[in-house]
Amino acid sequence: MDWNAIQQYLPLYQKAAVLTVRLGVAGIIFAIIIGLACAVIQYDKVPVLRQIVGVYIQLSRNTPLLVQLFFIYYGLPKVGIRTNAEICGIAGLAFLGGSYMAEAFRSGLEAIEPIQTESAYSLGMNRWQTMRYIILPQAMSTSMPAFMANVIFLLKETSVFSAISLMDLMFTAKDLIGMYSKTIECLFLLVVFYLIILLPVSIVGSLIERRLRYAGFGS
Repeated sequence: MDWNAIQQYLPLYQKAAVLTVRLGVAGIIFAIIIGLACAVIQYDKVPVLRQIVGVYIQLSRNTPLLVQLFFIYYGLPKVGIRTNAEICGIAGLAFLGGSYMAEAFRSGLEAIEPIQTESAYSLGMNRWQTMRYIILPQAMSTSMPAFMANVIFLLKETSVFSAISLMDLMFTAKDLIGMYSKTIECLFLLVVFYLIILLPVSIVGSLIERRLRYAGFGS
């Protein structure tokens, strides 16, 4: 292990990690918005929109992120829609993540007993109030394990951003290996930085799940 090389490459990995986290967080935020909207449409069985959401989920979940990125980055400019690599990466992550978040949220919504909706209506709540104060808080609690798993999955999926020339962690590692052949050192730094990013997310997710579980059972 060449520790001098590791020290030399460290600033490059730090810069790449910032880009990875920034794009990953932006993509996840949009994925949450898309997923929540799709889950509510499916839960409410909105005509036509429900079928469109179903097609989107199947298309997104059954095609690799790499193919989706290639389509956005190389395909859309052919029809006059041009964008840069960062926006492409965020859009691809949001497109993929939205379908996974939608399924996680949908499972949480469907776990709520119908009697709770009926009780809210009997108390004079309208549809929006029932969804906001009764259904969504409980659904989010139920779907939290799947939600956190999706967050970690999407952060790891940022590793394919290197395919569209984004200087993320994977691109930096491959670039340095190609130039200096320091494979062990570069892969060591790659693993370390992914652990630095993902381990706190996993720990925080576990703490949130435990807190919500205790709250749910009144412990």
